[in-house]
Amino acid sequence: MRSNFNITFWILVVFLLYNSFRAGQFSDPMDWLMRTLMMIPAIVIGLSFHEFAHALTAYKLGDPTPKMQGRVTVNPLAHIDPLGFAALIFAGFGWGVPVQINPSNFRHRRRDELIVSVAGVAMNLLIAIVFAIIAKILVLTLGLSFLSTSALGEALWSIIIYVITINLVLMIFNLIPCPPLDGFSIISEIFNLRQTGFYWTLYRYGDWILIGLIIFGITGRIISPCVNFLYNILLTYVIF
Repeated sequence: MRSNFNITFWILVVFLLYNSFRAGQFSDPMDWLMRTLMMIPAIVIGLSFHEFAHALTAYKLGDPTPKMQGRVTVNPLAHIDPLGFAALIFAGFGWGVPVQINPSNFRHRRRDELIVSVAGVAMNLLIAIVFAIIAKILVLTLGLSFLSTSALGEALWSIIIYVITINLVLMIFNLIPCPPLDGFSIISEIFNLRQTGFYWTLYRYGDWILIGLIIFGITGRIISPCVNFLYNILLTYVIF
C-alpha cells in the first residue's frame, strides 16, 4: 500500500469489528487467542517484508529516501504501525507504515515506480513459495503423523500454513487496482493514467471506493478464489 490511512479506514475498522462481534468471532476467547498467536508471525513477516521490498527496490533504483528513513530493513519495528496492526488482529483489516519515496530521484520515473509497486506483492508471493518449500521439508523430515497428531507439530504446521495463506492474501489484496493499493499504481504506470483526469478522480475518492468494495464483499469475492487457486497449486506441486 502506498499511502497513509485516514479516518475513512477507521470507519471501516469499526464496521468490521462490529460484524466480527455479531458473527461470534470472539465467543470463545481462548480459541480466538490461540488462532491469533499463530497468525501473528505470518502477519509480521508479510507486512515487514512487503514494505522492505518497496524500500529496498526504491533505494536500489536511486531514491535514498527509504534508506534515510531507516526502512531498508526487515526489522518489523520499522514497518509495523501499532494501530494498524491492532486493527488487523481484531477487525481483519489493517496496515503497515507505508514506504515514502521521491520519484524525482528515479532515472526512469514511470518504469521505476512500476518496479517499486510490483516489488511488494512479488515479495509476498516469494515468501509463500519459500514457506511452501519449508512445509515440504517438514513433511519429509518429521512426517505427516507428527505434524497432524502432536500439539507441537500441529502448532508448527498451522503457523507455516498461515504464513503461506496470509502472504497470498496480502499479494492479491494489494493487486486490486484501487487507491491506495499497489495494484492501482501498477495499472497507472502501465497505462500512463497520471495524464488523465480519471486517474485523479479515482485517486481522490479511492479510500471510499475501497471501503465500499470491502463492505459489500467484492474484495472477498476477488481474493478468495485467487488465494485458493494459488494455495492449491503450492499444495499440489510443492508441499505434497
